[in-house]
Amino acid sequence: MDLRSYLKNRQLLINKALGRYLPPAREYPPSVHQAMRYSVLGEGKRIRPILALAACEAVGGSVKKALPAACALELIHAYSLVHDDLPAMDDDDVRRGRPSCHKKYGEALGVLTGDALLTYSFELLASGGNGDSAVRLKVIREIAKAIGTQGMIGGQVVDIESGSGRSRGAVMEYINSRKTGALISASVRIGALMGGATPKQYQAISSYGDKVGLVFQLVDDQLDRDGAVRLYGVRAVRERAQSLTRSAVNSLRMFGSKGRSLEALAFFILTRNS
Repeated sequence: MDLRSYLKNRQLLINKALGRYLPPAREYPPSVHQAMRYSVLGEGKRIRPILALAACEAVGGSVKKALPAACALELIHAYSLVHDDLPAMDDDDVRRGRPSCHKKYGEALGVLTGDALLTYSFELLASGGNGDSAVRLKVIREIAKAIGTQGMIGGQVVDIESGSGRSRGAVMEYINSRKTGALISASVRIGALMGGATPKQYQAISSYGDKVGLVFQLVDDQLDRDGAVRLYGVRAVRERAQSLTRSAVNSLRMFGSKGRSLEALAFFILTRNS
């Protein structure tokens, strides 16, 4: 498949939907709505919502039906970046080539913008047009678990408390599987749920998601020369990421041609350079 065209088309679809779903910039109070749109609608790969849509397609579902949940994932990702950039966290002044949210709008509004994005994501997930109520409940539970103290937040806490370069063994594994990997993994499971996956399909998608989620963090560590790279070395981390990717792709056999997008995305995640 032509992955470049696929990604471009999916990014366009998601960006248009995000523009529709987010509150208008002039809606009162305008400052927070402008900051929300600024933080979400800038350049981004949209990996999480794209994975969700690809998983939905793999199980035979409708992309249109999964689009609100996919966009909610991007709002959650944006919230995490806004908060990560704050002085109390990573203290980054630049995000995606332009001032981070708190540098442009102030620290207080930066905190509130992240809060608003997270809150609005659950409003979007709970909307009536986003599948039947039983499926929406499963999706909401899946996302809440992925970003809570047993997921993204838990991984971030352990990362902060362990200190750079001092994490060992099981601690590093915990961080890698939760700090970034949990939301990546949840993205494909959510897509499968929205697509009406059978239990067998859901199990296969979950296996794929767990592996690519970990690969995503391992590649981050390679790019930053941090985390697992400090502990195990570049070569060992690269080899493990490659092995996990092969295993993830093997999980997709039952989907045949419908799993090709997920397969291509797995190799994209493995070989990305940013």
